[in-house]
Amino acid sequence: MNAEMSPEQERAFYADPANQVPEGRPRRRRPRMSEPVPVRFPVELLQRVRARADADDRSVSSWIRRAVEHELERDAG
Repeated sequence: MNAEMSPEQERAFYADPANQVPEGRPRRRRPRMSEPVPVRFPVELLQRVRARADADDRSVSSWIRRAVEHELERDAG
């Protein structure tokens, strides 16, 4: 698979059963998530988050987790 594929190209690539065969060693999954944390955002901010998550082909939750991890790493450095 080409690392420069768009999300649409990736979906088309993996739609072919021949491209769904696992390769390499199995990867360990991350530990399960903790309990949900309810967070409220102003409407305009949530719209921006949704747009960025969509642009990154991620769920809103995944995008927010990544943003929080990034901020925590930045503060630790």
